[in-house]
Amino acid sequence: MIVIDGKTTELNVKNYNNLEDLLVNVMGNDMFNQRVVTDVLVDEEAFSEIYPHQAEDIETDEFSKVEIKTMDTTNMAINITRELYKVVTLMSKGGSQVAEYFRQADDAEALDMYQDLLEVTRDFIGMVGALKEGFQLKDSSRMDKAVERLSELFSEMIEVQENEDWVLLSDLLEYEYLPLVESWKKIIADFREELKELS
Repeated sequence: MIVIDGKTTELNVKNYNNLEDLLVNVMGNDMFNQRVVTDVLVDEEAFSEIYPHQAEDIETDEFSKVEIKTMDTTNMAINITRELYKVVTLMSKGGSQVAEYFRQADDAEALDMYQDLLEVTRDFIGMVGALKEGFQLKDSSRMDKAVERLSELFSEMIEVQENEDWVLLSDLLEYEYLPLVESWKKIIADFREELKELS
């Protein structure tokens, strides 16, 4: 039995060689256009691959039911914007804390936290880019400028770090990074509103 989004289909598990064959063929169906798979349950147990193509090793005679749960890509993007808003809040708190540690000459603690901040910022830029690419915005120039400015500042901060100028780095964080990060809250909120209009 194969269940998709709570509806039992006429598809039969035994018509496929293994779980990967089943998933690839079922998800190739037109009904999955503009949808993202969020969960796969095999005999009522959540399945996620531990290693690439693990699903290929699970023969269809080992299970009798597969349930596939999906979400509309626009709704998925709306959920992602909610997470991005949380990330912006973390970036703001983290940037403020790192600047404070540098000003207190607690370089070890500051550098440790700063590395995490750089990683989160890099991931944030990547996520924003992926969302922007997937959805055409009415006014993407504001987002483009904000991404460009964040990328430039990111590079500048790394250069200052290499020179071990902790005072300048704390100034960059406090007077440039934090205001820029705060400006992202409005950009993300506007983007979410545009996505809601699409859904």
